[in-house]
Amino acid sequence: MPIEYLGLASIDGPLVVVDGVRGAAYGDIVNFRVNRSELKKGQVIAIEGERAMVQVFDATTSMSLDNTHSSFSGHGMEIELAPEILGRVFNGVGEAIDGLGAIHSNISREVNGAPLNPVSRIYPRNYIETGFSAIDTLMTLIRGQKLPIFSGDGMPHNELAAQIVKQAKLGDNSDEEFAIVFAAMGVKHDIADFFQRSFEESGALDHVTMFVNTADDPAMERLITPRVALTTAEYLAYDLGKQVLVILTDMTSFCEALREVSSAKQEIPSRKGYPGYLYSELATIYERAGIVQGRKGSVTQIPILTMPNDDITHPIPDLTGYITEGQIVLDRDLYGKNIFPPIGVLPSLSRLMKDGIGEGYTREDHEDVANQLFAAYSGAAEARSLASVIGEEELSDIDKKYLEFGEKFEEEFVGQAADETRTIQESLDLAWELLRAFPREELNRMDTKILDRYYDSSDHEPESEENGEA
Repeated sequence: MPIEYLGLASIDGPLVVVDGVRGAAYGDIVNFRVNRSELKKGQVIAIEGERAMVQVFDATTSMSLDNTHSSFSGHGMEIELAPEILGRVFNGVGEAIDGLGAIHSNISREVNGAPLNPVSRIYPRNYIETGFSAIDTLMTLIRGQKLPIFSGDGMPHNELAAQIVKQAKLGDNSDEEFAIVFAAMGVKHDIADFFQRSFEESGALDHVTMFVNTADDPAMERLITPRVALTTAEYLAYDLGKQVLVILTDMTSFCEALREVSSAKQEIPSRKGYPGYLYSELATIYERAGIVQGRKGSVTQIPILTMPNDDITHPIPDLTGYITEGQIVLDRDLYGKNIFPPIGVLPSLSRLMKDGIGEGYTREDHEDVANQLFAAYSGAAEARSLASVIGEEELSDIDKKYLEFGEKFEEEFVGQAADETRTIQESLDLAWELLRAFPREELNRMDTKILDRYYDSSDHEPESEENGEA
């Protein structure tokens, strides 16, 4: 039976100090009993000798120095896990909030996860189809990858996240089980309701486990939410053998909570007031993606973060870029043109896509098409810059073709209607329709064999030529 300590040494906002504590460790869960009836939880965030500083998960207004009993659990935050977690909605610390009761199981895991030997990792290969042409064709998401989305204030990253959850699936040739873990941190109640309603109405909630931490929940809970979500994902992947996609939104809220707690602990701040250990905190979350040797499942991550003032050099996107394998950047100019999703193609990339596309994975022409689309869209950007200087009517014929391609590419390829999903095959076919506007000799990023098969294919010749009317 754990020792119960009577009284607190001090209370400072969400932080309380307990004196005379023995055997406690950093990260241990603390159970508080206030006025002999009210129960609260907290977590040890600092230890100095026999003095423990605890962050309370709830408001401390009812707590005083002499009405609180504290007992230290001797372990970190744990959650109970069972196959029934799919289709359920929980709060940020894993407590059911969907009215269906708690999960009862003899399997419980600590949310910080077990250390993973890097040697046991398997290089990611197969892809996950999101249903968006720009992502699937140009920055393909590979199983076991961590591919963040960099957004900005007011951008439609919530709508994009919801649609990815509804549309995402494994490749056409896969018969493996697919699951999604969705974690929302620091969101408003109407946004939380939007996510849950979207998943329920689309039927996607059946294979989704959802964790919701709202803006009025404690900051400390926000720090635990992504760890609870990833512990759930690891159980689904490594115990149940599922291919799991984890979507974390918004990691900026997580970092803001980390800064708030660090400030309360009176730690010396680093860049922009964030603690010096921001990098390692982000790494402990992002590095839990991957494929483990000897296990059937995989954990793939799409963290979403909002860049303050659209600044990609801000510490949060900057450090995230160091840890992850690429990024998807949302473009405010495209958003202003009413294009959804407003994905900025040129600053976006997936560093692992080259080994998970092509023959045997997507289609043999995928890599060549992606390279040519990047080159053509870059040419369109140059043509726009030139037109702004000398005027569009002074452009050469080929520059005008690039200009026209750029408009069609943004509207027809990057842009998709709400709830419109495209297979990878449909996206590649659409890309070819756009690229055929150029003379063959202009498509210089492609192998000749690929051009022979797809550019000059009789399947794509004009109808008048097929009927001998050319």
